[in-house]
Amino acid sequence: MYRIGIDVGGTNTDAIILDENHHLIHAVKSPTSLDIKTGIETSLRNLLQESNINKAQITHAMLGTTQCTNAIVERKKLAQVGVIRLGYPATASVAPYTSWPEDMVQKLSGKYALVHGGYEYDGQVLGEVDEAEITALLEEWGSSVESIAVIGVFSSIKNDQELQIRDLIHQVYGPEFPVSCSSLIGSVGLIERENATILNAALCKVIETTTQGFVQALEEEGITDAAVFLCQNDGTLMSIDYAKQFPILTIACGPTNSIRGASYLAKIKDTMVLDLGGTTSDIGVLQDGFPRESSVAVEVGDIRTNFRMPDIISVGLGGGSIVRSENGKITVGPDSVGYKIGQEALVFGGHTLTTTDIAVRLGLADVGDKSLVAHLDEDFAKNVQAEIATIIEQAIDKMKTSSGDVELVLVGGGSVVIPDTIRGVSHMIKPENGGVANAIGACIAQISGQYEQIYIYSTEPREDSLRDAQEKAVKQAVLAGADPATVELVEVEETPLAYHPGNATRLRVKVVGNMK
Repeated sequence: MYRIGIDVGGTNTDAIILDENHHLIHAVKSPTSLDIKTGIETSLRNLLQESNINKAQITHAMLGTTQCTNAIVERKKLAQVGVIRLGYPATASVAPYTSWPEDMVQKLSGKYALVHGGYEYDGQVLGEVDEAEITALLEEWGSSVESIAVIGVFSSIKNDQELQIRDLIHQVYGPEFPVSCSSLIGSVGLIERENATILNAALCKVIETTTQGFVQALEEEGITDAAVFLCQNDGTLMSIDYAKQFPILTIACGPTNSIRGASYLAKIKDTMVLDLGGTTSDIGVLQDGFPRESSVAVEVGDIRTNFRMPDIISVGLGGGSIVRSENGKITVGPDSVGYKIGQEALVFGGHTLTTTDIAVRLGLADVGDKSLVAHLDEDFAKNVQAEIATIIEQAIDKMKTSSGDVELVLVGGGSVVIPDTIRGVSHMIKPENGGVANAIGACIAQISGQYEQIYIYSTEPREDSLRDAQEKAVKQAVLAGADPATVELVEVEETPLAYHPGNATRLRVKVVGNMK
């Protein structure tokens, strides 16, 4: 039995095959295409042709994709969103889309309504839902919206009103109409949670196209019985149906795939990981085998959000980064030749000096034609490498939680450009097959479920609250495709809320399980 893992990066699309014991059978790299779909199809086709395995024995196929991230950054292929906020008139002073880039608001239609409903911070009713008000609003919007985001004030304490509105929308627009409820997506903080929910709603068409394209690509290669999963940004997987409900969870899944792959290859559960691709370097931290989660609000496409995101630092350094020297000053990146490195870099007969050319000149890499960089001055090449080291050292320092030296696992196709010695790093591990750690991470991942809610321990004892949150997290994992018999608790985070007199605590529970 085999598993296929595909990860789409900014430069290359990697594809691998693992057997039932997670041994790597074959791996390929293809340039990432502008439409992304072509690159996936090319990598898949090459992988199957070169490995010559029995396609009937492929049981699972996983995809880590940048489609949703690209859609937000490029403002393309987004749905027309209607926003319903439950909290009128208490929240009228700050309207939805406040502080959003104007071009993004226009792309999403900018339609919103403040309606009656919501809760107080202690769970008391702020306002009752007026179903007639909602029905009239939906009739007014009609076909002008393609997706709806529902946000209730303090729905992180109680979300029954949001779910009530979701049911009303499905009654009016049909059961398949995309509805995003903020209590299932974001954390505490109305505006940031609202922003994340709007973005999730806007991605419904992108994720539909992505999942259909991946399934079609598999079918065209004769793979028809495999279970298909997409990668989440916590280093785990989710089923296609679950991904359609929460497409925003695919954002930043590439770096987390690499971190999980690095953990598996290096057989280490707690360390720092540097994934160096063709365009950027991503630095993250492994905690008990999973990527460390960010504890602060994160901007996605210049929009402030608070949904689950990995704690990652990205810098403009990769194997295709362009090297320049002007007036004695050396600069490396952040621009890159990207997927054109095979034509643009000097060692491949091109005319652009890249970090890969420097690595070949110093004997760190054996790619291309080294005679084409023999003219580069060795001292100049060493100075470039020193600049590369400085960029990485500064990024690592930002990720540290103490002043001591750290262990670093180095993966990614562009890792050959990294010097053997980095200040602040005690020792560096370069695992075998690290060049496709991202695809390996996608292939070996489990299914996760996470639930977050504010519980008031004075009215609901801590043990009961933990049990309730875990049951709901397990339910999410099963919905995402996990085998219920294998689901186990991996993380509990409790954050007391000082402003609440009833010992209120933000409780976050995470579970993981194996694929069915």
